[in-house]
Amino acid sequence: MSDTTTNLGLPYIMAAQAQKHVTHNEALRALDTIVQLTVQDRDLSAPPVSPVEGQCFIVAAGATGAWSGQEGLVAAYQDAAWLFYPVRIGWRAWIVDESALFVWNGSSWQQASVASLNPVSLVGVNATADTTNRLAVSSDATLFNHAGAGHQIKLNKATSGATASQLYQTGFSGRAEIGTTGDDNFHFKVSADGATWREAIVIPAATGIPRLPAVAKASLPSATSGGAGAVVFVPDEAGGAVLAFSDGANWRRVTDRAIVS
Repeated sequence: MSDTTTNLGLPYIMAAQAQKHVTHNEALRALDTIVQLTVQDRDLSAPPVSPVEGQCFIVAAGATGAWSGQEGLVAAYQDAAWLFYPVRIGWRAWIVDESALFVWNGSSWQQASVASLNPVSLVGVNATADTTNRLAVSSDATLFNHAGAGHQIKLNKATSGATASQLYQTGFSGRAEIGTTGDDNFHFKVSADGATWREAIVIPAATGIPRLPAVAKASLPSATSGGAGAVVFVPDEAGGAVLAFSDGANWRRVTDRAIVS
């Protein structure tokens, strides 16, 4: 039977051994260094002048002084003396002065790589993503900055009859929506309750000429609530529609005048 453990090289307490506490404390001292290994620096070849109790270093090449001949080992300052621990494949160490995690591969310390996040099924930033909202962000603001001269946010839909839009909510209930909702025209819609929606403006994709909603006279809000400057189309007696605007007190018909011959 070996005198030390297989993986960490910790000393066993042997049968009939005197002063067992010495061996036990030696093992505890080693564990205190090796487990959750934190290293101050991995580029020093000579020990620091004023080390702090418990600090660890990875001895660099060309070691001198108290570290002479200990290249590649973990040097731990314990009980006012330097103790050295050989490393094994897979050991990880957080390097304080580099703020990085390194792994011993058997011949050198290599910075631990982070698994690729492309693709990843769900991402939550201070929030919990789900299968509908696969990217969820809870924040006071979200910045999408340019990497070159400009920046585009793209909303792509599979078919013309699908929806690509921005939805604005209050308490997770819809209040306004803009986008190509149900066709390829650009729609501006609003809602007071998240259930009943009113279309404010439509910009047809074929012409680019904005189209205002037509509102039945019986459904017109008061001119006061509409606010001065509000404009709508109202059906007329001939079955067509006339443009009406609010002056803040009344709805008034816009005087007919041909502008295109």
